[in-house]
Amino acid sequence: MPKLGLHIADVFVLGLYLIGITIIGVWAARRIKNVADFFMPRRFGKVMMIMHAFGTGTHSDQAVSVASKSFTNGLSGIWYQWLWLFATPFYWLIAPVMRRFRAITTADVFEARFSPSVGMLFAVVGMLNLAINIGIMLKGSGAVVQASTGGLVSSNIAIAVMTVMFVVYGMAGGLGAAIITDFIQGVLTIIFSFLLLPFILNAVGGLDGIRAAIPNPDEMFSLVAPGEIGFFYVVVIAFNGLVGIVTQPHTMGNCAAGKTETEGRVGWMFGNFIKRFCTIAWCLTGLAAVVYFTGREVEPDHIFGLVAADFLPKILPGVLGLFLAALLASVMSSCDSFMIASSGLFTENIYKRLTPDKTQKHYVFVARVTALAIVAGGVAFAYRLPNVVKGLEIFWKISPMMGIAFWLGLFWRRTTVAGAWAATLTAFGFWWLTEQGFFISWLGGLPVAESLRFVFVKNGTPEIYLPWQMVFYLTAGLIAGIVVSLFTRPVDKEKLDNFYALVRTPVKPGEQVSAPCTLPADAVVPEKRNIFPNTNLEISIPSLTSVLGFLAGWGCVAAIIYSVYLIAKV
Repeated sequence: MPKLGLHIADVFVLGLYLIGITIIGVWAARRIKNVADFFMPRRFGKVMMIMHAFGTGTHSDQAVSVASKSFTNGLSGIWYQWLWLFATPFYWLIAPVMRRFRAITTADVFEARFSPSVGMLFAVVGMLNLAINIGIMLKGSGAVVQASTGGLVSSNIAIAVMTVMFVVYGMAGGLGAAIITDFIQGVLTIIFSFLLLPFILNAVGGLDGIRAAIPNPDEMFSLVAPGEIGFFYVVVIAFNGLVGIVTQPHTMGNCAAGKTETEGRVGWMFGNFIKRFCTIAWCLTGLAAVVYFTGREVEPDHIFGLVAADFLPKILPGVLGLFLAALLASVMSSCDSFMIASSGLFTENIYKRLTPDKTQKHYVFVARVTALAIVAGGVAFAYRLPNVVKGLEIFWKISPMMGIAFWLGLFWRRTTVAGAWAATLTAFGFWWLTEQGFFISWLGGLPVAESLRFVFVKNGTPEIYLPWQMVFYLTAGLIAGIVVSLFTRPVDKEKLDNFYALVRTPVKPGEQVSAPCTLPADAVVPEKRNIFPNTNLEISIPSLTSVLGFLAGWGCVAAIIYSVYLIAKV
């Protein structure tokens, strides 16, 4: 295989990995007896849930985007994945709530809180969200494969091969197969994240060598750099990420596939902290590449793959194959979970509602066909996407569109069905408006436009500064949701009481429910412990476990940021 830049040992490692995960998917398919087994097998412990959260949330396009942005912007490029860093402690609080919904999909939650129409709205938005996310991951991974093989394996061919592999085992074994393979692939992803860093740092003389070689070291080593990624940028993007994280459809699986809510909260928070740690390696690799590729014309999206192609074959035969296996692992462990979540939305919340009384075998078949269709949409998006960073920015904007309705409905009893629709459609409308040339020109002409920096010129083209765009659509959606809710018919009291009873009632080990978003027959609903009693606000007093875990999460955030600060200053 010399023409592909691969040693026979590389081919062997790749082949062994691909055959192995396919066997796991087929084996897991034997346990699929009904739709719940396919979409939400609630049987996994803490370790498996940690690796599932890490594997689902970590993929090679993120390494590509962080390395690419760090190559062009310096250390501040780390925020292209750290935008969820400040949201991570909240995962400790969110995960048990998601588990207590006893839902199969997040659309079940919207249906239980509002109406079937809002559940179907979320299903449509969620499928769009996941198809775009799959496309971004395939685009980023294809760029790494193309670069690491010297362009002899094109990005398009790499996308096709990866798609076939994760579709085979994901369609066969459902979320159970995804979680099992996530454990293996999570380990490989950690290897993938740190494998290149020591070699490229050694080649450029370490961090001191980078500082000495670049003309603007203080700016390039700043976590909050002047220009595009400043303090305002970091704060708004982090808040936008927190609003939208609950309505990323695969979040339900991350939180609710464990035996109880404890497995979900431990897995989701700490699995994502592992990812935040890996992000440091991606960022430093991109920063070192500024010096390593001095004088060479390189595509920023190809940085990670080019570094692999330059260093790994010189270490040992088979190491490049291990890198490519880890690359495939990182994207496939996420794509399979996204594929299953999206097919669950269509099958459970659209198809089953329109065609009830079919057999479980029929619904599983429909789920598998839908999964294939969603992936096809993602592949089409990948082929049309200009670059990974642009795709990532599109993905950031989709989840919060229904996140506004989710948070309003969770904390405010007065939120209505019409309010949920208004919040979502208004947010989408303002997103569209802020992309239009006439609005950008009008906004840029305001007297305060320059001082507030409404318009940002990027690659010679004026556009609304990304944080301001998010402020506009989040604010508009929130106001629309509140105003419309105040003037429309409230949701029935019995429906609301049942919904908030779910949120208050802890999950018992081994409990069984008859339908999504229902309590077991023997459940005892705890008394309300509301911070604002006798109001329409539903904000419970947190337990000691919630408070301690939340504070521990912020301790982890501080430790991670401080470690990067030390790297920047030493």
